[in-house]
Amino acid sequence: MNLTLFGTSFITLFVIMDPPGTVPIFLALTSGRSQRARRRLAQQAALVSLVVISCFAAFGQQILKYLGITVPALEGSGGLLLLLIALELLTGRADEPSEAADVNVAMVPLGTPLLAGPGAIVAVILFVQQIHAVGDFLAVAAAILLTHVIIWLTMRFSVHIIRVIKDSGVTLVTRIAGLLLAAIAVQMVAQSAIAFSKLA
Repeated sequence: MNLTLFGTSFITLFVIMDPPGTVPIFLALTSGRSQRARRRLAQQAALVSLVVISCFAAFGQQILKYLGITVPALEGSGGLLLLLIALELLTGRADEPSEAADVNVAMVPLGTPLLAGPGAIVAVILFVQQIHAVGDFLAVAAAILLTHVIIWLTMRFSVHIIRVIKDSGVTLVTRIAGLLLAAIAVQMVAQSAIAFSKLA
């Protein structure tokens, strides 16, 4: 295994996907659900992200080229989607069980675009371009897998935080998560706009 490529890939993906940073957003999006449901959603979100990242690792360049999609366009659309979710968290709409009961937040927005977002997708595509031997392939694959194991463990054990902060704490976390998510969304849209301006 190429340990240098593994270390670079793992650190990059860990920083971009930010497992600890997903905790408040995960708690906010799963508020009102049972502990068992939260554990299931944590597993599903990590699995969805792993599948999306793996697909883009294998076919990312071909998919974007075939559809004529640029990276800035992917980043901008992801930012707009996250902004809509952030507004729901900030206004309290996401706290209403009747609205969220049938929505699988593990797929959207947790699995993608929050975890498997434009940044992670682009990073994986770039690392795949550095694969020239079996050791390189194993390094990138191990980095992707290890990152998602950490993501799953982080969300899986974040459910214990609920027992400490109670319902009022969840409400506070929800508002903070909404603010942070809105900032992430605006940053993604801004980066997309800057990238488009450079292409013009």
